[in-house]
Amino acid sequence: MENNKRRALGRGLEELFYNEPIAYDKMEEKILTETPKEEIIKVKLDELRSNPYQPRQVFNEEALQELADSIKEHGVFQPIIIKKSIKGYEIIAGERRVKASKLAGLDEIPAIVRDFTDEEMMEIALLENLQRENLNPMEESRAYKKLIETLNITQEELAKKLGKSRSYITNMIGLQKLPSSIQTMISDNKMSMGHARVLSKLENEEQQKELADKITTEGISVRELENMTQSTEKFARTHQIQKHVPKTNEYQYLEEELCDKLGTRVKIKSNKIEISFVNGNDLNRLLEIMNLDTRR
Repeated sequence: MENNKRRALGRGLEELFYNEPIAYDKMEEKILTETPKEEIIKVKLDELRSNPYQPRQVFNEEALQELADSIKEHGVFQPIIIKKSIKGYEIIAGERRVKASKLAGLDEIPAIVRDFTDEEMMEIALLENLQRENLNPMEESRAYKKLIETLNITQEELAKKLGKSRSYITNMIGLQKLPSSIQTMISDNKMSMGHARVLSKLENEEQQKELADKITTEGISVRELENMTQSTEKFARTHQIQKHVPKTNEYQYLEEELCDKLGTRVKIKSNKIEISFVNGNDLNRLLEIMNLDTRR
């Protein structure tokens, strides 16, 4: 019995999901459903510390207040996940609930204790932000880079873990190579991901900055920017790995184009298009990209 309990407490993300894409919501759901009610404890809010690997430093105050108002009225429905530390506990998942509970005037919060490693804590913190929060492209880019470095995996392996396309991960990480001034523009929502993606493929930093100014001052569209940078003689591009297109799949090029645009895996076969998504939030993201109204 003790061995089984220990195994449940220490189950890592790979053991939880095997070869499936890791979805943060599913991870929480698995832990919640596999935890007996008697193991859900009440923890004093002042005993909790932020996950040291939490990449998000700024939380939306308006959204936190809305959550706090809901907690005042209904309480905290879903326990947070924590890890015992030398002094109190570290928050593995649920920091927004903790902050909102403090705003709501609560003294304690329901929690599930799990014995994840530091590496797993980092992976969970990044997953929570990537799949639940609306990160700006630069925050997302840094999160992907950190996951690859920490887990010592390839871009392709990360894409499979997150249910994204390899080209999407590559494009996002490519933003790290842009000048800091352009990265700031992206973080401040003064430039779209589409614009940033085009600029990140150019080699000349001065040209990148000049075009960035045109984007903000003249309001040129992504399509206009793509047309402006078509000349390979005038605009040198970063080295791109040539994709091997198997002759057996006549739709390979279209699959890659759709993967690139949607940021997820796409398969075309038997006169059908299959578009993968990780969870409800990811589906809504795809619907927004396709300009479909998700309201009912």
